[in-house]
Amino acid sequence: MKAIELEVQRLCDHLAGHEKLQTLIRNCYPNTVDTTLKIPAPGDAFVITGDIPAMWLRDSTAQVRHYLPLAKEDNEVADCIEGLVRRQFRYIAIDAYANAFNEEENGMCWPEYAPIYMKLPPDVPYEPSYDQTDFESKWVWERKYEIDSLCYPVQLAWLLWKETGRTGQFDAQYLASTKRILEVFELEQDHSRSPYYFYRENCPVTDTLSHGGRGAPVAVTGMTWSGFRPSDDSCVYGYLVPSNMFAVVTLGYTAEIMRTVYGDEALAARAEKLAAEIRTGIETYGVVEHPKFGQMYVYETDGMGHYTYMDDANVPSLMSIPYLGYCSADDETYKNTRAFVLSRENPYYYEGTAARGVGSPHTPENYIWHIALSMQGLTSTDPEECKALLQMLTTCDADTGFMHEGFHKDDPAQFTRPWFAWSNSLFSEFVLKCLDEGIL
Repeated sequence: MKAIELEVQRLCDHLAGHEKLQTLIRNCYPNTVDTTLKIPAPGDAFVITGDIPAMWLRDSTAQVRHYLPLAKEDNEVADCIEGLVRRQFRYIAIDAYANAFNEEENGMCWPEYAPIYMKLPPDVPYEPSYDQTDFESKWVWERKYEIDSLCYPVQLAWLLWKETGRTGQFDAQYLASTKRILEVFELEQDHSRSPYYFYRENCPVTDTLSHGGRGAPVAVTGMTWSGFRPSDDSCVYGYLVPSNMFAVVTLGYTAEIMRTVYGDEALAARAEKLAAEIRTGIETYGVVEHPKFGQMYVYETDGMGHYTYMDDANVPSLMSIPYLGYCSADDETYKNTRAFVLSRENPYYYEGTAARGVGSPHTPENYIWHIALSMQGLTSTDPEECKALLQMLTTCDADTGFMHEGFHKDDPAQFTRPWFAWSNSLFSEFVLKCLDEGIL
């Protein structure tokens, strides 16, 4: 796209004297459109994650977010993003519990453990009262239910509207899928009523749900349940706090869209009520008094006094709370939480000779994620911290010119996923922030 080519040149001009950053921007900024985007027809867009030939609702949104400023002036970019939103909301209508989809109804799926998607184990003691519907669809690449999968498309549709004034994405399909999102969030406030389960045999414990595919027991808290994290790993406890925060924010967007665009006061009020219930649940059950850091948010809870003390590089994360829009970076509880995340109290925070930052149980021990470093910068209010993060990012690409998933804290040449478009996009967004704030 011409507008993206021109933007790359503009950014490189501003980065004169920063040769490595120029190289990274030339590679990373256009990576989504250069390597992961397909336009099957006018008004449509399909975006793979990179090295996996499927479209994640989360990743596809994050991969194009840094193009939104261009969409205001360039119809080709805006049309592409609008087409992506339209496809995302068609997918939600197909299966609101799925996280990743195929371009066509071809039955492709995650190969290592396929096709065991929704089969209860033969000895499971749970006897659900609901109808045992076969949820498998040939559109679905993987059916891991993650709250953020239903938040990211709403965020993208709202941001496109705010950036460009476009409302074409708010069609009948959007309205129908919005109602489905609300239904799922409301139902999963009491997971005991849910028809969802996910069970795989002969796989890592993080790739299936415990308790016969239902997940660990949870109390009713007002929050909405999630089976899996943004990493696609299973939750230890079903109330994933940062994802619930994202739900609160996007339910606010939904209320505004329903009221302003559709004139539907009832749906707007329904979204606001749900957001208020989830927020109350977060602040009641998702906050603890840490002996070292004070009042802070936990990563997960079951509402029964059990907590997961950690953060994950994948977004939504505790680090990303201001980026999501739940609170400001100056919020005291967030600042305490951030201090925890960037300490050795977080079991996935690593310090090495090459870098220091947050990793993930999704990747090997001692592997720091480029996404986490970029997100740390995007949520920082300290120019010196941002400069240090830019230095780490520019020296930890293993001279490939691209961002990766995780890399070893002492040796960036040891890394996972050489083609990971989300990481490239988030890095580009961080560089844009640094330019806008005069840090570069």
